[in-house]
Amino acid sequence: MARILILDDEPDMVESCRRILALAGYGCLSTSDPQAALAMLESERPDLLLTDLRMPAMDGFQLLRRAREIDPLRPVIMFTAYATIESAVSAVREGAFDYLPKPFSLEQLRVAVERALTQRRLALENRHLREQLRETYGFGNIVGGSSALHSVIEIVRKAARTDADILIMGESGTGKELVARAIHANSPRAHHPFVAVDCASLPENLLESELFGHEKGSFSGASAVKLGLLEIADHGTVFLDEIGELPAGLQAKLLRVLQERRIRRVGGTREIAIDIRVLSASNRNLRESVTAGQFRDDLYYRVNVIDIALPPLRERTGDVSLLAQTFLHKYARSGGRELRGFTREAIAMLEAHAWPGNVRELQNVVERACALADGDLITPDDLPAHLGARLPPAAPPANHAAAATTIPAAPEIADPISMLTLKEAKERCIGQLEAAYVAEVLRREGGNVSQAARVAGVDRKTLHRILSKHSLR
Repeated sequence: MARILILDDEPDMVESCRRILALAGYGCLSTSDPQAALAMLESERPDLLLTDLRMPAMDGFQLLRRAREIDPLRPVIMFTAYATIESAVSAVREGAFDYLPKPFSLEQLRVAVERALTQRRLALENRHLREQLRETYGFGNIVGGSSALHSVIEIVRKAARTDADILIMGESGTGKELVARAIHANSPRAHHPFVAVDCASLPENLLESELFGHEKGSFSGASAVKLGLLEIADHGTVFLDEIGELPAGLQAKLLRVLQERRIRRVGGTREIAIDIRVLSASNRNLRESVTAGQFRDDLYYRVNVIDIALPPLRERTGDVSLLAQTFLHKYARSGGRELRGFTREAIAMLEAHAWPGNVRELQNVVERACALADGDLITPDDLPAHLGARLPPAAPPANHAAAATTIPAAPEIADPISMLTLKEAKERCIGQLEAAYVAEVLRREGGNVSQAARVAGVDRKTLHRILSKHSLR
């Protein structure tokens, strides 16, 4: 039930509005004192404020400004017996949702209240969706603690604040679209559309229509006007995946769009202004494509205002186990399984693999393992056999006599840290120390993130990033 705060220096007016709105099913708070109204805005958090414009104790505009400071999404309806065009315009400029001249009818009040509460509901839903978007595609969801990935995330974080066009390069499966969505979700355009276009999968004869749209009758089968993806993304972000696959003719047309931010539908004569940010991605080296004459150099420099190179998984020291644990929690939860983790041997197999398919390949392997596992741990038997091809063979016994006189325990695979360089080993050990320290501080503080951050001498945002990096709960 929506709650409404009613404020007027005339008690009869307050009571009339309260009675009308209570009969309509709303919860009502009422007062004739502006200071009391401000206190109730803080403590009671009503969904709507109805207030008189002129009151002896406080001007209605002062109250309006204070109310919007407390909750910018709470609508305010103002009414007055001294209605003028100037006061109505001023009220709207100050942020009032509606303005009712006294005396107003029951129907006018009811309609204004319904519209205001509808606007609040939509505003709250939009804010919730934006928060979910940032949570889903926030930088904390780019899992990894390697220095190679950390430097990339810092560039991504800074680039997201700007409106510059960005080129994301990396092998297939490195997470180029995930990075693009994180940039959009943390940019000023986050509440506008994110439109992804796979330039490699669309046939050439359809790609132009998909990008720019077409007018009715522009070609056989064009029975209606169709908006192109660039037009749909107006005020938002366009993600051109595998831009290097665009045919030469479309490269020229796209360059014109990026320069002028105007499009013309297929078969149309009118130019349409669009406001878009363009994020592009390629698994090919576009600079080499430019040299080979396969990609326009002017388009390359236009989309490459900021370039981001994603490292392949084989170069992200220590990230395989972190990603594997993240995917395990995801698929175990979605499948209703109780899986605690991986055995040491299984982790060794994962870390020894070259991962030519990068993060996407690892994700598929872990999903398969979660489906096949019988116990609460993922073992080597749950992983594809080819993952063990690069493991070092177990050392044979020194001689048959020694083997006959002792019955050794089941052999363990050597700790994979011994196969790393000193720099890589230091990075892993520091990461393990960081995870253990944060986990112990959180345990000691009873899971209170704010208190744990104060003890650790970092802010909450940094602590959440560490928790996400090490998949800690």
